[in-house]
Amino acid sequence: MSHFKLKALMKRLAYIFPFLLLLTSCEKFLEVDPQLQVDESKAITNASSATTALNGLYNRLGTNDYYGSNFPALSYLSGGDVQWSGSQSAPQEVVLHRLTADNGYVGSAWAAIYKTILSANYIIQAVPQVVDPLFTETQRNEVLGQAYFIRSLAYFDLVRGWGGVPIILTPTREASENANVARSTVAETYAQVLKDLELAETLLPETTNRHKATRKTVWALRARYHLYRSEWEQAESYATKVINDSGNYSLLKPYAAFFASNAVGTAESVLELSYTISSVNNHSNWWLPPALGGRREWSPAPQLVTLLTSAETGGGRKELLGQTAAPGNLWYGKLYYRSPTGTDPAYIIRTAELYLIRAEARAQQNNLGAALNDLHAVRDRAGLAALITTDKTDLLNAISEERRLEFAFEADRWFDLVRTGKAGEVLGITNPNKYLFPIPTAEIVANAAIVQNTDY
Repeated sequence: MSHFKLKALMKRLAYIFPFLLLLTSCEKFLEVDPQLQVDESKAITNASSATTALNGLYNRLGTNDYYGSNFPALSYLSGGDVQWSGSQSAPQEVVLHRLTADNGYVGSAWAAIYKTILSANYIIQAVPQVVDPLFTETQRNEVLGQAYFIRSLAYFDLVRGWGGVPIILTPTREASENANVARSTVAETYAQVLKDLELAETLLPETTNRHKATRKTVWALRARYHLYRSEWEQAESYATKVINDSGNYSLLKPYAAFFASNAVGTAESVLELSYTISSVNNHSNWWLPPALGGRREWSPAPQLVTLLTSAETGGGRKELLGQTAAPGNLWYGKLYYRSPTGTDPAYIIRTAELYLIRAEARAQQNNLGAALNDLHAVRDRAGLAALITTDKTDLLNAISEERRLEFAFEADRWFDLVRTGKAGEVLGITNPNKYLFPIPTAEIVANAAIVQNTDY
């Protein structure tokens, strides 16, 4: 096993649920020789263990193989604006769009997402059966609602990365239970995402919490969901629900205010994950230069540096970049920069995204004036002049470029290019089958019912 994979495996061991049993094999995930079986001796039996399980579920979401590193990296390394300068083959395959079904980044992200789903499944099944006078109906609903939300996010990430996937909705107690679950269609997988979001919306309170899901968090993810489904009116509507809560969600000035000076949980965040020195976000390890405690094996490509440092396109977003001293003068990304290394939040949904979702949805409905207003809000926060255009195509292209720079080091660029049909034009990928990641080889071997994505 390589040093990278061994290190990643050791990181994963820190996030195991109290009620889950870690198995020795990590290959056949849907057969649950991917590490998750329910340990009935440590089951959810009362309010306290339900809360512990829910906290563990957020830890699953934040592991280094999911939002703590690998999953966002699949997007920005694939998106053409971030380059790899290390020696490992797996990330280089991502950058060059030469993925194989054995790629370690793809395999670890897939497994981490399904571990998150199986953990959510256990909570969803167990919590309604808990008998505890201290476990109020409100508390029970909040635990269930957050589990449904996280499961919906996990399936959303699977479908936009891999297409239709096996849908598992129950806990796995025996290794054979999920051995022959076929892939659902893209439409069926998206339908499951929406079903879970709708359930979560009914269960969660309309409160503000930047680290745990509430009804407002559901609205934000629904806005993104409807954008991906080209359901413009609904995307606009749900984005507006969050934007209108301006007392809690706003675009901070200057641009770096949401992350600089160790800021956390600002009005810019709809949902961010927290990390500590004992539970770290591994992004900074790959972004920061050695002088700052990292390895700088991911770095902004020259064209991104040009755009972010330009007063006409980057504005205040130049703060996303740092540069080492001479004679190196190496550019690096500094969204993830904190000391101790790894205590940076992982940003899952930001207020700026809601403005740009609504701008795109409004433009698609030919409401160009309102779309320009939303675009201007994001540009103004970055210190840029308002864009003036009456052409729909020009406006949509401008929104796309704004997303490119606004979320340069988050989990957006590749998926944006694919969903807007621009991956071929921008990245020169001539085979559209390569717009999906391959199903990991270990999964194909473990489950004869799973069919590989075409051309892998």
